[in-house]
Amino acid sequence: MKKILLFFIILTVYTTVYSQPAKRPNIVIILADDLGWGDLGFHGSDIQTPNIDRLANEGLVMNQFYTAPICSPSRAGLMTGRYPNRFGLRHNVIPPWSKFGVDTSETFLPEMLEKAGYKNRAAIGKWHLGESYKKFLPLQRGFTHFYGFYNGAFDYFTHQREGELDWHNDEAVSHDTGYSTDLITREAVMCIHQYAGKSPFFVYVAYNAPHGPLQAKKEDLLRYGFDENKPLFPHKGAYGQKGRGNNKRQTYSAMVTCMDRGVGQILQALKDMHIDQNTLVLFLSDNGAQKGAGGSSGALRGWKFQEWAGGVRSPAIIRWPSGLKGGREIDQVAGYVDVMPTFLNLAGVKEKPKKPFDGINILPVLKGKVKQIDRYFYLGYGAIIHGPWQLVTANAGNSAMKEQKDLLFNILKDSTEHYNVIEKQPDIYKDLQRAVLPFDQIKPAHEVPSYGQGRKGFVAPKDWIITK
Repeated sequence: MKKILLFFIILTVYTTVYSQPAKRPNIVIILADDLGWGDLGFHGSDIQTPNIDRLANEGLVMNQFYTAPICSPSRAGLMTGRYPNRFGLRHNVIPPWSKFGVDTSETFLPEMLEKAGYKNRAAIGKWHLGESYKKFLPLQRGFTHFYGFYNGAFDYFTHQREGELDWHNDEAVSHDTGYSTDLITREAVMCIHQYAGKSPFFVYVAYNAPHGPLQAKKEDLLRYGFDENKPLFPHKGAYGQKGRGNNKRQTYSAMVTCMDRGVGQILQALKDMHIDQNTLVLFLSDNGAQKGAGGSSGALRGWKFQEWAGGVRSPAIIRWPSGLKGGREIDQVAGYVDVMPTFLNLAGVKEKPKKPFDGINILPVLKGKVKQIDRYFYLGYGAIIHGPWQLVTANAGNSAMKEQKDLLFNILKDSTEHYNVIEKQPDIYKDLQRAVLPFDQIKPAHEVPSYGQGRKGFVAPKDWIITK
């Protein structure tokens, strides 16, 4: 009798937690920068990532989650739910000397969450979506608080880019000192403590780790065999010697472990404030590892800048204990443009943005109500995925992809993208050719210029304070 009673108690708890709709969750997005598929412990890496591994064990691992192959486009798609080539941000990042920014007619995720009662909406860390005019900055795009830096590839210790301090608290200069990964974590934890118990909140934590320059703290370098008596790895560029290890892999590993520690502190803050059960945490990377920079694509083909899986397939985990059953893996084709429509759905936002999403609401799959949603997912430059099939089109415009013939893969059977099956699957090949064409033909009104355009003679604004 006692065993029967215990069974019904467990069943009631399970049903309450996973079957009943949860109230609007707090949302925390943790974005790594240039993190390779093969650089996490749960993917078999020798890099120490116990906190991200625990998140994967407790949450849902999304095995086929895709981004753009470079930074700014991925961040833009994450914030808008739209493919970045629609607003001219596909082939390049936004460098410090560029006047380009994400079109202000695009609606950002925090703008829509405000309509659902998310009073506090913080962006912490790397922005990289436009810094030349105030209209492109976070506080003008729906965030209520910003702490971090506008540009990419800045110094982890001095917080400088182009010789000027790029570290801000809201839009004022911040002279906080320390390793940037630690400062980002500290601010995220402070925001969680400040926002907990009020209205639901949104915290977007955008680490710059492990993106270059390769700079790590000594305590983390020592975890990977750093020897001060041995030479540091050769280095060219504007960044000093501080933070370099004996080789790139050692330094990169130390940077990832430091970020992982930060993830653990964020998760602990949620637990300490008794809000971890109804906080949705999404962890992902903006693209794959850069070749030769210390990272690993694991078993996947290719690197950052490429539409091969190693460049666009992101290690992605989502955890929401009161809303989603954890400890699972899903193979739904999903990606960065699905985040906004999915999060707006679970937040109860009924209003649609001004422009239609390219992404879809994948909540039914996450909740286990349906196994798969049939959809096409555009990777860029002639590359597209539909179910188990991936098309890579030859000479489609990406200079990092130099294929001379079209390629078709069954990525469920051939995750390394090695066997071209066009001749065996001509109908699927034709279908994907038709599907990718409209995306490739998108012509935005304005496009991000080439990386070097405007660089000559550029002088950064003092302390990167943007006044107009």
